[in-house]
Amino acid sequence: MGTVIDNISVSHGGWRTKHSALHLAVEAAKECLSSASCDPNDLDLVVNAGLYRDRNLGEPALAALIQEDIGANPEDPHAGGHGTFSFDVANGSCGALTAAQVIDGFLRTGTVTRGLVVTSDADPGHGMSKDFPFSPTGAALLCSWRDSNYGFGDFHWVTIDDEKAFRATVGLEHRQNVLRFEISEDCADGYGAAAARAAEKCLAAEELDIDGLDLIVAAPGDRKFCIVLASELGISPQRITAATDANAHTSAILLAMKDAVSQLRPGGTALLLAAGAGIEAAAVVYRMPPAT
Repeated sequence: MGTVIDNISVSHGGWRTKHSALHLAVEAAKECLSSASCDPNDLDLVVNAGLYRDRNLGEPALAALIQEDIGANPEDPHAGGHGTFSFDVANGSCGALTAAQVIDGFLRTGTVTRGLVVTSDADPGHGMSKDFPFSPTGAALLCSWRDSNYGFGDFHWVTIDDEKAFRATVGLEHRQNVLRFEISEDCADGYGAAAARAAEKCLAAEELDIDGLDLIVAAPGDRKFCIVLASELGISPQRITAATDANAHTSAILLAMKDAVSQLRPGGTALLLAAGAGIEAAAVVYRMPPAT
Protein backbone atom coordinates (compact mmCIF):
# COMPACT_ATOMS: atom_id res chain seq x y z
CA MET A 1 0.00 0.00 0.00
CA GLY A 2 1.23 3.49 -0.66
CA THR A 3 -0.56 5.15 -3.61
CA VAL A 4 -2.15 8.24 -2.12
CA ILE A 5 -4.52 10.87 -3.47
CA ASP A 6 -2.89 14.28 -3.81
CA ASN A 7 -5.88 16.08 -5.28
CA ILE A 8 -9.22 15.66 -7.08
CA SER A 9 -10.81 18.29 -9.31
CA VAL A 10 -14.02 18.31 -11.35
CA SER A 11 -15.39 20.29 -14.28
CA HIS A 12 -18.93 20.81 -15.55
CA GLY A 13 -20.05 21.55 -19.06
CA GLY A 14 -21.06 25.09 -19.97
CA TRP A 15 -22.46 26.23 -23.29
CA ARG A 16 -18.96 26.20 -24.79
CA THR A 17 -17.85 22.82 -23.42
CA LYS A 18 -20.98 20.68 -23.21
CA HIS A 19 -20.11 18.93 -26.49
CA SER A 20 -16.37 18.60 -25.86
CA ALA A 21 -15.04 15.81 -23.68
CA LEU A 22 -11.54 17.06 -24.44
CA HIS A 23 -12.20 20.54 -23.05
CA LEU A 24 -13.85 19.10 -19.92
CA ALA A 25 -10.91 16.77 -19.33
CA VAL A 26 -8.31 19.48 -19.86
CA GLU A 27 -10.15 21.90 -17.56
CA ALA A 28 -10.32 19.31 -14.75
CA ALA A 29 -6.69 18.27 -15.25
CA LYS A 30 -5.35 21.83 -15.22
CA GLU A 31 -7.29 22.69 -12.07
CA CYS A 32 -6.16 19.47 -10.37
CA LEU A 33 -2.49 20.16 -11.08
CA SER A 34 -2.67 23.86 -10.27
CA SER A 35 -4.37 23.45 -6.90
CA ALA A 36 -1.85 20.72 -5.98
CA SER A 37 1.07 22.96 -7.07
CA CYS A 38 2.19 20.23 -9.46
CA ASP A 39 4.05 21.26 -12.61
CA PRO A 40 2.57 19.37 -15.61
CA ASN A 41 6.10 18.47 -16.68
CA ASP A 42 6.52 16.52 -13.42
CA LEU A 43 3.84 14.04 -14.47
CA ASP A 44 5.14 10.62 -15.46
CA LEU A 45 1.82 9.08 -16.50
CA VAL A 46 -1.57 10.32 -17.74
CA VAL A 47 -4.40 7.79 -18.06
CA ASN A 48 -7.68 8.91 -19.63
CA ALA A 49 -10.76 6.91 -18.67
CA GLY A 50 -13.36 9.04 -20.46
CA LEU A 51 -15.54 7.24 -22.95
CA TYR A 52 -17.88 9.48 -24.96
CA ARG A 53 -15.94 12.12 -26.84
CA ASP A 54 -16.06 14.83 -29.45
CA ARG A 55 -17.71 13.74 -32.72
CA ASN A 56 -17.50 10.06 -31.68
CA LEU A 57 -13.81 9.98 -32.62
CA GLY A 58 -11.96 6.80 -31.71
CA GLU A 59 -8.48 7.96 -32.66
CA PRO A 60 -6.11 9.40 -31.67
CA ALA A 61 -6.05 8.48 -27.98
CA LEU A 62 -7.66 11.33 -26.07
CA ALA A 63 -4.95 11.01 -23.39
CA ALA A 64 -2.33 12.21 -25.88
CA LEU A 65 -4.42 15.29 -26.70
CA ILE A 66 -4.98 15.98 -23.00
CA GLN A 67 -1.25 15.62 -22.34
CA GLU A 68 -0.48 18.14 -25.06
CA ASP A 69 -3.12 20.65 -23.96
CA ILE A 70 -2.02 20.66 -20.30
CA GLY A 71 1.62 21.01 -21.30
CA ALA A 72 2.89 17.74 -19.81
CA ASN A 73 6.12 17.22 -21.77
CA PRO A 74 4.30 17.45 -25.12
CA GLU A 75 7.52 16.99 -27.10
CA ASP A 76 9.49 13.78 -27.43
CA PRO A 77 11.84 13.51 -24.42
CA HIS A 78 15.49 14.30 -24.99
CA ALA A 79 18.15 11.77 -24.06
CA GLY A 80 18.28 11.63 -20.28
CA GLY A 81 15.29 13.98 -20.05
CA HIS A 82 11.89 13.56 -18.41
CA GLY A 83 8.93 12.46 -20.51
CA THR A 84 5.24 11.78 -19.89
CA PHE A 85 3.55 8.56 -21.02
CA SER A 86 -0.18 8.71 -21.77
CA PHE A 87 -2.88 6.31 -22.94
CA ASP A 88 -6.63 5.61 -22.75
CA VAL A 89 -8.55 2.91 -20.90
CA ALA A 90 -12.21 2.17 -21.63
CA ASN A 91 -14.29 0.69 -18.82
CA GLY A 92 -17.35 2.89 -18.40
CA SER A 93 -18.23 4.00 -14.87
CA CYS A 94 -15.53 1.64 -13.56
CA GLY A 95 -12.92 3.35 -15.75
CA ALA A 96 -11.59 5.77 -13.14
CA LEU A 97 -10.83 2.91 -10.74
CA THR A 98 -9.32 0.92 -13.62
CA ALA A 99 -7.02 3.85 -14.36
CA ALA A 100 -6.19 4.26 -10.66
CA GLN A 101 -5.24 0.58 -10.49
CA VAL A 102 -2.98 0.97 -13.53
CA ILE A 103 -1.23 3.97 -11.99
CA ASP A 104 -0.97 2.15 -8.65
CA GLY A 105 0.85 -0.68 -10.43
CA PHE A 106 3.37 1.71 -11.98
CA LEU A 107 3.91 3.51 -8.66
CA ARG A 108 4.44 0.25 -6.78
CA THR A 109 7.28 -0.71 -9.10
CA GLY A 110 8.91 2.69 -8.81
CA THR A 111 8.62 3.21 -12.56
CA VAL A 112 6.78 6.50 -12.02
CA THR A 113 6.44 8.95 -9.14
CA ARG A 114 3.28 10.84 -10.12
CA GLY A 115 0.27 9.84 -12.18
CA LEU A 116 -2.92 11.56 -13.29
CA VAL A 117 -6.30 9.93 -13.93
CA VAL A 118 -8.57 12.00 -16.19
CA THR A 119 -12.19 11.31 -17.08
CA SER A 120 -14.82 13.14 -19.10
CA ASP A 121 -17.93 12.50 -21.14
CA ALA A 122 -19.90 14.77 -23.44
CA ASP A 123 -22.75 14.42 -25.88
CA PRO A 124 -21.01 14.55 -29.28
CA GLY A 125 -23.95 16.65 -30.50
CA HIS A 126 -24.40 17.73 -34.12
CA GLY A 127 -26.88 14.87 -34.70
CA MET A 128 -24.22 12.32 -33.72
CA SER A 129 -26.12 10.85 -30.76
CA LYS A 130 -29.65 9.88 -29.82
CA ASP A 131 -30.98 10.43 -26.29
CA PHE A 132 -27.54 10.87 -24.74
CA PRO A 133 -28.11 9.99 -21.05
CA PHE A 134 -25.05 11.50 -19.33
CA SER A 135 -24.16 14.94 -18.02
CA PRO A 136 -21.17 16.78 -19.51
CA THR A 137 -18.68 16.36 -16.67
CA GLY A 138 -14.96 15.88 -16.25
CA ALA A 139 -12.72 14.96 -13.32
CA ALA A 140 -9.06 14.43 -12.55
CA LEU A 141 -7.25 12.49 -9.81
CA LEU A 142 -3.58 13.15 -9.00
CA CYS A 143 -1.70 10.32 -7.28
CA SER A 144 1.75 9.79 -5.82
CA TRP A 145 3.54 7.21 -3.68
CA ARG A 146 4.23 7.09 0.03
CA ASP A 147 6.23 4.42 1.84
CA SER A 148 3.51 3.79 4.40
CA ASN A 149 0.42 1.72 5.09
CA TYR A 150 -1.85 4.47 3.79
CA GLY A 151 -3.51 4.96 0.42
CA PHE A 152 -5.15 2.43 -1.88
CA GLY A 153 -5.29 -1.22 -0.97
CA ASP A 154 -5.67 -4.03 -3.49
CA PHE A 155 -8.33 -3.62 -6.17
CA HIS A 156 -11.00 -6.32 -6.37
CA TRP A 157 -13.24 -7.06 -9.37
CA VAL A 158 -16.46 -8.98 -9.92
CA THR A 159 -18.12 -9.73 -13.26
CA ILE A 160 -21.73 -10.83 -13.80
CA ASP A 161 -22.54 -11.85 -17.36
CA ASP A 162 -25.31 -9.47 -18.42
CA GLU A 163 -24.37 -7.58 -21.57
CA LYS A 164 -27.97 -6.41 -22.06
CA ALA A 165 -28.04 -4.29 -18.89
CA PHE A 166 -26.31 -1.44 -20.68
CA ARG A 167 -25.18 -1.16 -24.27
CA ALA A 168 -23.82 1.74 -26.31
CA THR A 169 -23.22 1.36 -30.03
CA VAL A 170 -22.17 3.59 -32.89
CA GLY A 171 -23.76 2.97 -36.28
CA LEU A 172 -23.84 4.73 -39.62
CA GLU A 173 -26.97 6.80 -40.18
CA HIS A 174 -27.47 9.41 -42.92
CA ARG A 175 -23.75 9.23 -43.73
CA GLN A 176 -22.55 9.92 -40.20
CA ASN A 177 -21.85 7.87 -37.09
CA VAL A 178 -24.67 8.03 -34.54
CA LEU A 179 -24.26 6.96 -30.90
CA ARG A 180 -27.22 5.04 -29.44
CA PHE A 181 -27.95 3.55 -26.02
CA GLU A 182 -29.89 0.56 -24.74
CA ILE A 183 -30.43 0.50 -20.96
CA SER A 184 -32.52 -2.26 -19.38
CA GLU A 185 -35.10 -1.48 -16.70
CA ASP A 186 -33.29 -3.67 -14.16
CA CYS A 187 -29.84 -2.25 -14.91
CA ALA A 188 -29.53 -0.68 -11.44
CA ASP A 189 -30.42 -4.00 -9.80
CA GLY A 190 -27.60 -5.77 -11.60
CA TYR A 191 -25.14 -2.98 -10.87
CA GLY A 192 -26.08 -2.98 -7.18
CA ALA A 193 -25.71 -6.74 -6.85
CA ALA A 194 -22.32 -6.74 -8.58
CA ALA A 195 -21.01 -3.84 -6.49
CA ALA A 196 -22.11 -5.61 -3.30
CA ARG A 197 -20.23 -8.78 -4.30
CA ALA A 198 -17.12 -6.74 -5.04
CA ALA A 199 -17.45 -4.99 -1.67
CA GLU A 200 -17.75 -8.29 0.19
CA LYS A 201 -14.73 -9.68 -1.64
CA CYS A 202 -12.68 -6.59 -0.85
CA LEU A 203 -13.64 -6.40 2.83
CA ALA A 204 -12.89 -10.09 3.33
CA ALA A 205 -9.43 -9.66 1.81
CA GLU A 206 -8.76 -6.56 3.93
CA GLU A 207 -10.20 -8.26 7.05
CA LEU A 208 -12.52 -5.33 7.65
CA ASP A 209 -16.12 -5.17 8.86
CA ILE A 210 -18.49 -2.91 6.97
CA ASP A 211 -19.65 -1.32 10.23
CA GLY A 212 -16.08 -0.20 10.93
CA LEU A 213 -15.74 1.81 7.72
CA ASP A 214 -15.76 5.58 7.93
CA LEU A 215 -17.11 6.06 4.40
CA ILE A 216 -18.68 4.10 1.57
CA VAL A 217 -18.38 5.93 -1.76
CA ALA A 218 -20.10 4.49 -4.82
CA ALA A 219 -20.82 5.10 -8.49
CA PRO A 220 -22.97 5.55 -10.47
CA GLY A 221 -24.97 8.14 -8.57
CA ASP A 222 -28.33 6.69 -9.60
CA ARG A 223 -30.64 6.59 -6.56
CA LYS A 224 -32.02 3.14 -7.33
CA PHE A 225 -28.50 1.71 -7.61
CA CYS A 226 -27.61 3.11 -4.18
CA ILE A 227 -30.77 1.65 -2.63
CA VAL A 228 -30.13 -1.79 -4.14
CA LEU A 229 -26.48 -1.68 -3.08
CA ALA A 230 -27.41 -0.74 0.48
CA SER A 231 -29.99 -3.53 0.65
CA GLU A 232 -27.48 -6.08 -0.64
CA LEU A 233 -24.92 -4.95 1.96
CA GLY A 234 -27.45 -4.77 4.80
CA ILE A 235 -26.85 -1.08 5.52
CA SER A 236 -28.82 2.15 5.36
CA PRO A 237 -28.74 3.97 1.99
CA GLN A 238 -27.71 7.08 3.94
CA ARG A 239 -24.30 5.49 4.54
CA ILE A 240 -23.53 5.57 0.82
CA THR A 241 -21.99 8.70 -0.66
CA ALA A 242 -22.60 9.11 -4.39
CA ALA A 243 -22.20 11.90 -6.92
CA THR A 244 -24.84 14.59 -6.52
CA ASP A 245 -25.20 14.49 -10.31
CA ALA A 246 -26.97 11.18 -10.87
CA ASN A 247 -26.26 11.41 -14.61
CA ALA A 248 -22.47 11.63 -14.37
CA HIS A 249 -20.77 8.63 -15.98
CA THR A 250 -17.02 7.97 -16.02
CA SER A 251 -16.48 10.93 -13.67
CA ALA A 252 -19.11 9.78 -11.16
CA ILE A 253 -16.79 8.02 -8.70
CA LEU A 254 -14.35 10.95 -8.66
CA LEU A 255 -17.19 13.45 -8.18
CA ALA A 256 -18.34 11.42 -5.17
CA MET A 257 -14.80 11.04 -3.82
CA LYS A 258 -13.84 14.71 -4.11
CA ASP A 259 -15.57 15.99 -0.98
CA ALA A 260 -16.03 12.68 0.81
CA VAL A 261 -12.40 11.56 0.96
CA SER A 262 -11.19 15.01 2.05
CA GLN A 263 -13.39 14.67 5.15
CA LEU A 264 -11.70 11.44 6.25
CA ARG A 265 -9.70 11.61 9.46
CA PRO A 266 -6.06 10.51 9.24
CA GLY A 267 -6.09 6.73 9.31
CA GLY A 268 -9.78 6.64 8.40
CA THR A 269 -11.01 4.09 5.86
CA ALA A 270 -13.22 4.56 2.82
CA LEU A 271 -14.60 1.77 0.65
CA LEU A 272 -14.71 2.90 -2.98
CA LEU A 273 -17.15 1.06 -5.26
CA ALA A 274 -18.03 1.37 -8.93
CA ALA A 275 -20.28 -0.70 -11.17
CA GLY A 276 -20.88 -0.54 -14.90
CA ALA A 277 -21.62 -2.33 -18.14
CA GLY A 278 -20.71 -5.94 -18.48
CA ILE A 279 -21.82 -6.13 -15.66
CA GLU A 280 -18.55 -5.35 -13.90
CA ALA A 281 -17.85 -3.91 -10.46
CA ALA A 282 -14.72 -2.78 -8.64
CA ALA A 283 -13.94 -2.25 -4.96
CA VAL A 284 -10.92 -0.88 -3.14
CA VAL A 285 -10.23 0.39 0.37
CA TYR A 286 -8.54 3.77 0.78
CA ARG A 287 -6.79 4.68 4.04
CA MET A 288 -6.33 8.39 4.63
CA PRO A 289 -2.70 9.38 5.23
CA PRO A 290 -1.70 12.02 7.80
CA ALA A 291 -1.32 15.53 6.43
CA THR A 292 2.21 16.43 5.36
